[in-house]
Amino acid sequence: MRKSAILYLCLAVFLPSLLAAAEPLALMPVPEKMTMAEGQYRFDASFTLAVEGQAHPRLYSGATRMLRRLSGRTGLFMTQDVITPQTRVEKPGLIIRCQRPGKVALGEDESYELAISPAGVELRCVTDLGGLHGLETLLQLLQADEKGFFFPALSIQDKPRFPWRGLMIDVCRHWLPMEVVKRNLDGMAAVKMNVLHLHLSEDQGFRIESKLYPKLHQLGSDGFYYTQAEIKTIIAYADERGIRVYPEFDMPGHTTAWFIGHPELASAPGPYTIERTWGVMDPTMDPTKESTYRLLDRFLGEMAALFPDPYLHIGGDENSGKQWDANPAIQAFMKKNNIRDNHSLQAYFNSRLLKIVTKHGKRMVGWDEILHPSMPKNIVIHSWRGPDSLVQAARRGYQGILSNGYYIDLIQPASYHYLIDPVRPDAQLTPEEQARILGGEATSWAELVTPETVDSRIWPRTAVIAERLWSPASVRDLDDMYTRMEVISRQLEELNLTHIRNYEMMLRRLANQQETAPLRVFTDVVEPLKIYKRHSQGVTYYSYSPYTRVVDAARPESMTARSFARKVEAFLKAPSGPEGGEILNQLALWQENHARLLQTMAKAPAIREMESLSRDLADLAAAGLQAGEAIQEGRKLGGEWGAVQKELIERAKKPRGQTELMVVEPIARLIQAAQ
Repeated sequence: MRKSAILYLCLAVFLPSLLAAAEPLALMPVPEKMTMAEGQYRFDASFTLAVEGQAHPRLYSGATRMLRRLSGRTGLFMTQDVITPQTRVEKPGLIIRCQRPGKVALGEDESYELAISPAGVELRCVTDLGGLHGLETLLQLLQADEKGFFFPALSIQDKPRFPWRGLMIDVCRHWLPMEVVKRNLDGMAAVKMNVLHLHLSEDQGFRIESKLYPKLHQLGSDGFYYTQAEIKTIIAYADERGIRVYPEFDMPGHTTAWFIGHPELASAPGPYTIERTWGVMDPTMDPTKESTYRLLDRFLGEMAALFPDPYLHIGGDENSGKQWDANPAIQAFMKKNNIRDNHSLQAYFNSRLLKIVTKHGKRMVGWDEILHPSMPKNIVIHSWRGPDSLVQAARRGYQGILSNGYYIDLIQPASYHYLIDPVRPDAQLTPEEQARILGGEATSWAELVTPETVDSRIWPRTAVIAERLWSPASVRDLDDMYTRMEVISRQLEELNLTHIRNYEMMLRRLANQQETAPLRVFTDVVEPLKIYKRHSQGVTYYSYSPYTRVVDAARPESMTARSFARKVEAFLKAPSGPEGGEILNQLALWQENHARLLQTMAKAPAIREMESLSRDLADLAAAGLQAGEAIQEGRKLGGEWGAVQKELIERAKKPRGQTELMVVEPIARLIQAAQ
């Protein structure tokens, strides 16, 4: 390996951490308004804070957590301990002035104002919810230099663009225990998200204790479910961070797990078993039986009492209708009641369900499929079909939230999610119609995640969705977003999120405890296949399959590949620029890495499925080196050479091990430019 390539690798590993402290104002979400001023507020271990005015207890606990995180990030032995309403300090470095206690509810005031001068920091908020957001901004503003730690002098006036900024976590397809939910709640609070949507029932599992119908969780969960005490703990934990929690019980489809304990709910006779594979299943509730509604009335009443949030999600998506079509009694019911098709039958079911949900003091939320002319305007449409669907619903008088474009399980890049807006720019909505679009939710479906990998599929990309839902619509600079996202990603590790640390751990296991550097060089430039293509690559995934392979360790977005592509673009515009040497060193590293990875593979069978893709990377890198050197020297390599490389490029594009190589296109551009 070239010495310069080794130097490049070292810089790639260590330079980001060195730069993080010097990056100015890596705020995410970007505040609504910010004005810089002269100077800094410098502090040391004597730093203290005080809360003034009327505040909910969550602001005192939030201030305490902020102080501990500040101490942990700086290593300063701060003497102030737990902040309470009785806390009194002289000359605090931070004063939080709160007007009134807030409610963790849709539409509550979440604004704050932050003023930093050389004399100190003042955080003003109407409610403690705004105060919590301001404390997160302050932590993101922390800077350091040779003199110590400081906050830059500035003023911020900030409030969210949308009141509904959520994350949906599917805990059914793969079970995710309470500690996973709690650490993701901390991540949500750090980027000012305020809604946790728990997807609690599915074909693969029923994940909540019912004391009225214990067979639901006893027979439908493999023993993995939240007790009601744990749900109360999650709700309380979220409330302390200003986050609402509301449940989803998907029906009438996606309901196999219900039927294991209660087959009388189903539209076809049992017995039923927990599904172990993925997809749209046929089992569906029978909407023609009064007994169905009696059970749902009691169950939803039990859940409504457990979850204080006024919203309850009934799913309503992906009903195949096959069981309804095959059931003579259901067909007779439809004929008798002039119900012309399955969509209308589901609307009948939803209207009955709406009465139950409303009876128990909740507002009904459902996926696009629940929208029907017969449904009243007091439901909320959760759109997976897209902004157009949301706009149409808003024009018809329905409130809605967007998830299309925010499906983080599709493994799309942060740039894609970032440019999706709940309100389409050309929508031409009236102010009243636009107000019906409440915001959106990132959706973490769990077919391909486990507690070990779920954080890496949620973070850091969900932070850019949080920004889209908080910051002004005009904030759209992709390069700036990526710069800030990488800084925030590292800060999120403080909250015990595992999206970075588990990567190296998984590589160690894959390498069979050998040196991971060769495997890391390779895995850094592959990504899992996107848009559910992973399911069509000759491998059948079950809920108990191993989710520990290279495809699972690989990040959803390769920052190495993105950086390389940007350098290639700069190099092609100015071949004599500094990017040329960096590109050639990186290509040399990839070319020589295959031989090293083969040595690792000799004692690590789990990664041998990547041998041909690693070889393609080496061959492609060799061709890229030839091309780069030719471009620098101002010579052409000829069409015959290019024809050989074209065949290589096409081969390298083919996925292996359900992954794809993300540097094919930029290397292909080098090759094309050299012909």
